[in-house]
Amino acid sequence: MEEVLKGIGEIGVVPVVRIEDAKDAVPLGEALLAGDLPLAEITFRTEAAEQAIENISIALPDMLVGAGTVLTVEQVKKARAAGAKFIVSPGFNPRVVDYCLEQGIPVTPGVNSPTSIEMALERGLNVLKFFPAEASGGLAMLKAVAGPYGGVSFIPTGGINTRNMRSYLASGLVHACGGSWMARADMIAAGRFAEITQLAREAVSLALGFAFERVSLCEDVPAAAAASARLLSEVFNFTLTETRDEQGGPLFTGGGVELGSAIPGASGGVLVLSTLSMARALAYLKRKGVGIVTDSLVEKQGECVSVTLDSSMGGFAVRLIRT
Repeated sequence: MEEVLKGIGEIGVVPVVRIEDAKDAVPLGEALLAGDLPLAEITFRTEAAEQAIENISIALPDMLVGAGTVLTVEQVKKARAAGAKFIVSPGFNPRVVDYCLEQGIPVTPGVNSPTSIEMALERGLNVLKFFPAEASGGLAMLKAVAGPYGGVSFIPTGGINTRNMRSYLASGLVHACGGSWMARADMIAAGRFAEITQLAREAVSLALGFAFERVSLCEDVPAAAAASARLLSEVFNFTLTETRDEQGGPLFTGGGVELGSAIPGASGGVLVLSTLSMARALAYLKRKGVGIVTDSLVEKQGECVSVTLDSSMGGFAVRLIRT
């Protein structure tokens, strides 16, 4: 159960999908996979939902597919038999939740009040759907209602889009965001799968929040780094500040450039990139076949805040930091 919920958090975006015709399920799944989004919540709002889940589960084992808008225990049974890996409900239905827990099925019930959150906590749940997110007061309401409860994270759904998703995901309260904009029912019915792929890729990019921070021009000898720093300062009028890197070596920063100790195998230096979520970024990079240099990992309060990737790019090593 925990692995499925962890996987949802590592992806960060949950496409909430309404399918009218089950024959469209596999092309939809392929479009999402092509957009680096191996996840779909198929809502039980159409007669095709059960067959759509089964089609994706059989044809696309790399997809993490679940059932949404589940209102009854009978629907849970149908969804599970079809291959659904998780269950999502719009509200907190004790019978649905209790059945899922008895059967070991990951479930994220909808909550938007202290009462419903406490009902979930009483059952040991710590990942919940915040629904309807925007209509309930948005991120401000989520922060207010979640304030008394530690160790709970949420999947806001309802009114989430490209304009507000980053704000939600930047909050430590948010596990992932759910939305339908990247795979709307009309797009699926019209066969606009290339468009779905593009929107999925954009959603993943927003969830990762990769951004270029600076380039590090590395030197083997501290004195050489100092000389280069002075040269940059004199020629380009950079204001350089001497600090220390993670290993305690000299680091001169300023103007989007830093100079520090050389990294083996990186003749060009280091590209420093930032991300909204280190866990989400590293899971994404792993799917891309990119790993990390284990002994480069830097943690603060038990969380990774800096790590070097095991693949160089254009002669540059790549260091990832959390914003």
